[in-house]
Amino acid sequence: MSDVGKQTVGRAAAELVEDGMRLGLGTGSTVEHLLVTLAERRLDVVAVPTSEATATRCRQLGIALTTPDEVDELDLAIDGADELDRELTATKGGGGALLREKVVATMAGRFVLIATRTKLVDRLADTFPLPIEVVPFAVAPVSRELDRLGFEVVRRRGADGDPTVTDNGNAILDARCPGGLEDPAVTDVQVSVLPGVACCGLFVDLAEQALLADGDEVEVVTRPTPDDAAPLSG
Repeated sequence: MSDVGKQTVGRAAAELVEDGMRLGLGTGSTVEHLLVTLAERRLDVVAVPTSEATATRCRQLGIALTTPDEVDELDLAIDGADELDRELTATKGGGGALLREKVVATMAGRFVLIATRTKLVDRLADTFPLPIEVVPFAVAPVSRELDRLGFEVVRRRGADGDPTVTDNGNAILDARCPGGLEDPAVTDVQVSVLPGVACCGLFVDLAEQALLADGDEVEVVTRPTPDDAAPLSG
């Protein structure tokens, strides 16, 4: 994603925020532009961050923070996406914050994704592997089960070669599905129920809208509803 696209969509997302809101704030370089714009607007908001990195940046910018212990629900959550389709099912977790991101998304009355059009794909998990957060004890068993499901699985490692550790102390498996996922909702269930899986990086039926940047232009995509389906003939 170009810096122009990141800035464009981050600033557009900030316009969705109103004074007095309780926010969920995502993680990543695109969200960085959202945070900066929010700080510039000096709105009276309070936010639940999805990672320690976002929490630190919010403190630097003067954005007030809260926790899921202190609020029952959020008015709006905004986060990036590694990939998404036209149903607004998204793959998330490239930054390693997928578990907290999913908790925050489910707390929100409205969840909006921000990305560029380059992130829009026909099928998920082919180009960008599906991140899966796993407790360390279960890395090998979960990897074997994912292999049986047809995934190509690798354990994520940092630049130093050491295994990646999430803010929750867990490992991340990156699972690629050659040809992409036929039914992400089914895959989400199959993966999520594996013993040892803390979170599957598929976000199904969570996002209401996506803001997609193409240079300095932004397209607003709304999740289709059953009413949008074509009527049956006959």
